[in-house]
Amino acid sequence: MIDIRFIRDTPDAFDWALGRRGLPPLAAQLLAMDAEWRSAQTRFQELQQQRNEASKAIGEAKKKGGNADALMAQVAALKAQLDEIAAQEQKTSAALEAALAAIPNLPGPDVPEGPDEKANVELRKVGTPRQFNFEPRQHFDLGEKLGLMDFEAAARMSGARFVVLKGALARLERALGAFMLDMHTGEFGYTETRPPLLVREEVPYGTGQLPKFADDLFRTTTGLWLIPTAEVSLTNLVREQILDNAVLPLRFTAETPCFRSEAGAAGKDTRGMVRQHQFTKVELVSITRPEESEAEHERMTGIAEEVLKRLGLPYRVVLLCTGDMGFSAQKTYDIEVWLPGQKAYREISSCSNCGDFQARRMKARFRETSEKGTRFVHTLNGSGLAVGRTLIAILENYQQADGSIEIPPILRPYMNGLDTIHAHA
Repeated sequence: MIDIRFIRDTPDAFDWALGRRGLPPLAAQLLAMDAEWRSAQTRFQELQQQRNEASKAIGEAKKKGGNADALMAQVAALKAQLDEIAAQEQKTSAALEAALAAIPNLPGPDVPEGPDEKANVELRKVGTPRQFNFEPRQHFDLGEKLGLMDFEAAARMSGARFVVLKGALARLERALGAFMLDMHTGEFGYTETRPPLLVREEVPYGTGQLPKFADDLFRTTTGLWLIPTAEVSLTNLVREQILDNAVLPLRFTAETPCFRSEAGAAGKDTRGMVRQHQFTKVELVSITRPEESEAEHERMTGIAEEVLKRLGLPYRVVLLCTGDMGFSAQKTYDIEVWLPGQKAYREISSCSNCGDFQARRMKARFRETSEKGTRFVHTLNGSGLAVGRTLIAILENYQQADGSIEIPPILRPYMNGLDTIHAHA
């Protein structure tokens, strides 16, 4: 959430930053709502002071044996006005908060400007795509030919955008998650976490999924929400907390199922596992001091890249433009893995620095060792990696002419020594 004081102090800079996001100016509208709210606050305080003074006068009049009826009538009238002003103040405060909650994070100064993904900037390519002496197949053709990827059975149970993995492919997905978690916890200092998959409404509100993107999420009949990513649970570990400066940075990782309605994905990736309602992802979340978040962003992105390097998968890193960034991000790197079956790079990780945007919504702060006051933390999140898409990349990049799949060497210990997946393995 944007700090209203920033808008008060620099309305032109706020509107300029919104313009970079492709949004119209909003400062004047928000400042009018802010003025109405502050006016109601001031009026409430004035009436409260008048009532206190009148109540004190009633006590003095009774001590002297005088008639306090007029003063009591005044107090009663002031109470009615206070109730009315309190309701107005609450209404204007809620309206201002709702308006601010609908505004995305402001882009960082080094984020390229543009309306969509065409304006993203490629920063680097790592690894050379393999040259095949046969026409490489897409992952769903490979998986179905192996007899280990069943979309029809999943559709009978759940409908479109689900899959059943069997045998060695099911084990490969499990192996990938274990490999990623071992690397993140054993080498890079992340704390492995098993967070809730069902959360209360204020939790996705805190990370920015609600209220704007409610249609993209699944909600239960009891009012709980299924997480679309472990970012939601992991980031909210510090909600409503005042942290000691000495504990920062905090780094959490988790492998969880993720649930998304894919409301805006009609006609996109309808075949295969690229875009599903339920998928597995290993998430990375960092909580830092403001001065450290930029360096942490680079570190997190490098760690996500390291997973792909060790798996021997070619990829590229892209800096997202203002029109392609997520709602809560002020800067995002996308990592896109090469899929030879599609002959394209596809997103496998998105690493974002959210600044204090989520922290304000969650009321997550820290206290400097030598200072009395508090400041909002900075939050960062990234995929380390999307497990299903990593499995897709291995199938397509390690496929053999006969349809079998070679297992990357680093995963073989997790596969009980298996080096190749054959049909019905």
